[in-house]
This record gives sequence, C-alpha cells and structure tokens, in this order.
Amino acid sequence: MNPNNIELLAPAGSYEGFEAAIGAGADAVYVGGAMFGARAYAQNFNEEELLHAIDAAHIHGRKLYLTVNTLLKNRELKEQLVSYLEPYYNAGLDAVIVQDMGVFSLIKKEFPKLHLHASTQMTVTGPEGMKFLADQGATRVVAARELSLEELSRMHEACPIEIEAFVHGALCYSYSGQCLMSSLLGGRSGNRGRCAQPCRLPYQVKNFRAREYQKGEFCPLSLKDICTIEILPEIIDAGVTSLKIEGRMKQPVYTAGVTGMYRKYLDLLFERGPENYHVTGKDKKYLLDLFNRGGSCTGYYQMGNGPKMMAFTNEKKTGEVSLKPKQLKVKIKGELSLTSGLPALLHVSCKDAGAMAYTGEVQLAKNQPVTRERVLQQMDKLGNTVFKWESLDIQMNDAVFVPMKVLNEIRHQALEELTENLLKKYRRNVGLERIERIAHGPQPKIGDIVICDNVPLGKEDFIPIYASCESEEAAEILCQQKEIQGIYLPYVLMEDYLQKGLANGKEMYLSLPHITRGNPPEGYLEQAKKWLEAGMTGFLVRNLESYSVLAQMGLADRCVLDHSLYTWNDEAIHFWKDQKILRNTVPLELNEKELRHRENTGSEMVVYGRLPLMHSAQCVRKNTSGCNHQEDRLVLRDRYDKEFPVVCYCRPWKTGNTKETGPCYNIIYNSLPYGLLKEAGKVKELGFSSVRLSFTIESGKETKRIVEDFAAAYHEGRVSGEGEFTKGHFKRGAE
Repeated sequence: MNPNNIELLAPAGSYEGFEAAIGAGADAVYVGGAMFGARAYAQNFNEEELLHAIDAAHIHGRKLYLTVNTLLKNRELKEQLVSYLEPYYNAGLDAVIVQDMGVFSLIKKEFPKLHLHASTQMTVTGPEGMKFLADQGATRVVAARELSLEELSRMHEACPIEIEAFVHGALCYSYSGQCLMSSLLGGRSGNRGRCAQPCRLPYQVKNFRAREYQKGEFCPLSLKDICTIEILPEIIDAGVTSLKIEGRMKQPVYTAGVTGMYRKYLDLLFERGPENYHVTGKDKKYLLDLFNRGGSCTGYYQMGNGPKMMAFTNEKKTGEVSLKPKQLKVKIKGELSLTSGLPALLHVSCKDAGAMAYTGEVQLAKNQPVTRERVLQQMDKLGNTVFKWESLDIQMNDAVFVPMKVLNEIRHQALEELTENLLKKYRRNVGLERIERIAHGPQPKIGDIVICDNVPLGKEDFIPIYASCESEEAAEILCQQKEIQGIYLPYVLMEDYLQKGLANGKEMYLSLPHITRGNPPEGYLEQAKKWLEAGMTGFLVRNLESYSVLAQMGLADRCVLDHSLYTWNDEAIHFWKDQKILRNTVPLELNEKELRHRENTGSEMVVYGRLPLMHSAQCVRKNTSGCNHQEDRLVLRDRYDKEFPVVCYCRPWKTGNTKETGPCYNIIYNSLPYGLLKEAGKVKELGFSSVRLSFTIESGKETKRIVEDFAAAYHEGRVSGEGEFTKGHFKRGAE
C-alpha cells in the first residue's frame, strides 16, 4: 500500500472551506466556480478567489479541481465555457470534473493539457464504460456511488486510469445523473446543479393491489449519510486512489473536522498497515456529531441496498463541535546579508525553488547600531503570506544600521519572486498553445458549434413514429399498428415478437437495461447477434457501459442512444456522430426555444410516455415491506395526493432465465404521462428524424388509443383524442 498513490479529496464551497480543507490535510480540493457546477446554491468561488486558491494549493503541494459537472446548452458552450476556463487553465488548474460529453470534447480540444475527470453524474457503473472514457482522454473516473468493492476492483483491474470514490457524506437516492425528479416536478434540475431534493420529502407507499398507505412523516427515499472510515483499507485495496468527501454545501468547520479525521486514519493505516487498523468509538462518534442524517452507513460497498441504509426521515443532526480550522504554512529557508556600504541581500528557498532580492544600502552605524534581534523581529513579520521561516541565517557586522523599510522591501520582493518561481512550473499559456496547434495542422476553432434554426418539415411531411414498451399486451398491439415504424422491446419480449414485427414491416430494436452492472447473462449477446442476423435493426442504449460493449463488438452503428445519454448541445451530438451511432434521443429538459437552436437531424424525440423521475439501486418494496423477488409495481403518493408509479426490476437483464442474478433497480415514473399531442405541428417544425411513444404501465387498450391519437396528430395534422398530459419542459424548460 503506497501512500503516495492515495489522495484524500475534500470539498470546498467557499474560500474559507478551501483553507479548512488544506489545513486539515487534504491532498486535493474540489471547488465550484461562478458557472457550470453541480452545487449552484453553494457560495462558490469568484474568479479572484479561484485563481488565488489554485496558487495556494500548488504552493502547499496540493491540487485543485474545478467542477464543470452540469449539462450545457448550446449558447453556454459556444459563448461562455472557453472564456470562463481560460484564466484557470493558464494559472495551472489541475483538472476539471465533467458530466457532459460535449463539454468533455470541447475542453479536450481547447485545453489539451488539462486533466479530465469523468463525473459521477456520468453514471459509470463498470469496466467497459470506464475503458471507453479512458480512450476518449479521461484521466480519472468518479465511480457511481452504488458500486460494490468487488465491482470497483474489476474496474481497477480492467483499466489503468484512476478511480475516485465517495467515502463520506450524503447519498442520493437516484443514480447521479439519472434523476429528473426535481427538474420535472419543480423546474430545478439536478443536471444543472439546482436539485431541490424531493427525495427527502415524505411519501406514502401503496401497492397496486393492497391500496394501503403508510401514515405519518415517512420519507421512503431518504438515505442515511455514508461514513466509511472503518473500511478504508478495503476501499483502497479495491483500487480506489482518490477518497472523496462530499459536502460543498456544508460549513468550513465540517470540512475541517471530517477531512482531519480521515487524514488521521489514513496516516495510521500507512504507518501500521491494514492488519493493525482500528477506528475508536470516540472518533466515529465525533464524525457523526459533525453531521448525520438518521445515523450513518457504509454505503453500497458491502451491501446492494436495503432498509439498513435508509434514514426514513429528513431530520439532520448536527452536534456542537468546537473546531477552529488550521492555517497551514509553508516552511522556507533564508540567508540575509547586511554589510555596510552594500545593498541588503536576501536569498530564500523552498522545495526546489529559490529567489534573491537586494535593495537599499546598509550603513555604518553612527550612534545606535541595529541588533540581530531587531532584524530577526522585523523579518519575522510574514503577515498573511503562506510562508514561515524554517531557518533564517543572518550575516551582519556589529556596527551597521539598516532602515526597517529596507528590510520590509527586501522581504516582500524575495517572497514575491519565490512565489512566482514555485508556481512557474504550473503556468500555461493557452494562446501560445493554440498558435502552435494551428501551425502544426488544421484545428477546430473555439466554440466550433453551429447555432441555427432547423428547417421546418411542414404539415405534409411524414415523420416516422417509433414506440417502446415493457409488456406483452402493448407489444401485441404495436406489432399490429401500421402507423408504427419501429419498436423497441426488452429481451423477454423480443423472442416472441421479433418475427411478428418484421412480418408487419417494423424495424425491431432490443432495449437494453437502463442501468447495466456486471456482465450480461450467458448467451445474451450471442442471442442478440442471432436476432440481428434474422433482421433485427439494432439496440436502444441507455448507458455508457452498454454502449461500450456493443461498440467493441463493431455494433456502434446499430445503436440508438436513449435520452439518458445526454445530447444537450451540438458538440455532444457531434461527439456521438463521430462514434457512428444510428441516432440519438432528444434530452427531456430542453424547451422548444432551446430545441430550435439544437441540431435535430438524426435525433428522435419522445412525445408520449411516463417519464422516469429516478433510477435507483434501492427498492421501495424491499425497504418498506420486504423483497418478494418479483417484477413488482407500487405507488408513491406525495403530500399533494399525486401518485407516482414505481416499477421494480429484480432481474435487470430480463432474459427469462429465472436463475439470473445481478443488482436490481427501481424506476419511479411521473404521476401524469407526458404528451405533446396538440403540439405536433410545433414538434415537426423542429426537424427531428423521428418521434417516439414510450409505453410502460399502459394496458393494451390504452396503447392502441394513444397510438391512434398521436398518429392522427403527427401524420394527418389533426388532434382527435383527449388526454390529461403534462408538457414536461417543452414550454417552461429547466433552470
């Protein structure tokens, strides 16, 4: 176990938090700037503070990472991102944490020396997704918080880039990056750093059959916080190299307390070895006293899910912990020469850097010579600098006089030059780098994104309608509906409906799981290849792990990306076009105006369906009434009496093999179906290549009616049906 390879990474929501993290022993600090961070409501850093923090981190031998981990709209990407990052890049920013593949792609082109860390918002759940990101240029992956130690170990063995994992702080109920609950219910998008945390609110739980609700302030989606200090050896042994503390919204005293405790036990671990590692009850209590929500748990590292991980309450407990964050100082050595008739001369050194300054003139004392003690007292006035003397050798005659002003000036000059010399190796010049790139060949221009209105199709133009479904009842209807161009089916339905769909002239696609963890069941991919040979068109892909597996099989051009693989901006669209995918699906959070400035050719838009609010490794049924190992359905009812269907995927690969195992997940759907029926004309004007109807819990009768209503609107230009729909973000958009 090499301590030099392990990084303790602390959060800072303010400059005070940054100082607290550094003082408590963090090896690196992650912060948010004025834009594009996933904690928009933190105090965050202005430009001056962030530049100062970059320098301070480097002088202390630490690193600083900037969060750019939100999804960006076209105009933000083109007009703001590059100019926003330039000063930080030039100052030596160590890395950016990124969610958006468009952001990833543009930063890679414009700032080639900047390390790219793939955010946990990318939902990286396995080795194939990790290897794909490494191939694109990522130097680190922040793993999904739901992964076990065994899964992390497999990722580490499969791919050489760094793994960062959360070890302390809040846990989201949903897979990060796969939650639209705050966005669709309140317009505050978690993908934009503005989550309102609806998962912490009370809900009543109802089974479709039992129709019985739990009473009281019961919060079935509220998880305990994670505290892994007792299993640090196991986490490191699994291949994690960066241990991440959550908490940019919390106060500096929390940052200092948690970081200091993890620093203490990491040092003990490196000193004594894992066999002698032990955390005292007093220190564990101290961590919980700093902050906890319903106690704590060790997260998903040693268990898949379950009620022991749940707080079932939104009560936050903070103890009265008195702690003054330390201010860390950097030791320097100095040699001061005071010889009458010559300038005062000061040489200072720190690490591998040095500096020299000389000024004024040392005089022969006529009356009272300056004493060595007085000189030392004046030179000790280092004020707000980050330095302190390790040693200061003063060479002076007995009868000299030097004004205190001269000593102040020489000290200031020497330390200023030393600071610059210490930081010189971190500095960059993006302008010169661009000139050099241009000189060596054609390169993309800054913000090389086309902002244009899409060409209207016109009412007479035909737009293909595709449909996805989850039940036999719906699949039977869709195969018979002549208005449907193609159908997306899960594995358990493809076996029975492939030939029926092909016989009716449908394109047929295999819908892969929303969340992919572990290898597909034996024979899964082989059967998929046979279906392709039999006429199946391709795959509906929901995550990086699934895409990477198919791409390695040479099937990237058979992949339709679902809306969960976000293409908010044209740079992301171009990135995926370069991967040779078949088409993408329009994100669910862009409004009509924003979609008019998006490149929509080659995109499919969902125009009907129960939109997924959350994908969770937790199971509402297991946590409230016990697991029955069934593909069950329940309902959550909120304080406004809105009902949200919950579907339990006990067998996520859904092959029909009853022995199949693997991590399960829940999908929580919106209370009302989303439907752009009356808006068909406006949707067609946006220039999409196709539209999609998404069926989840609808009956066969409902499926048939909805297909007919939407076909009439999108093919004939007439609205013949009625229904209670939400318009999602088509009109309002997300913050």
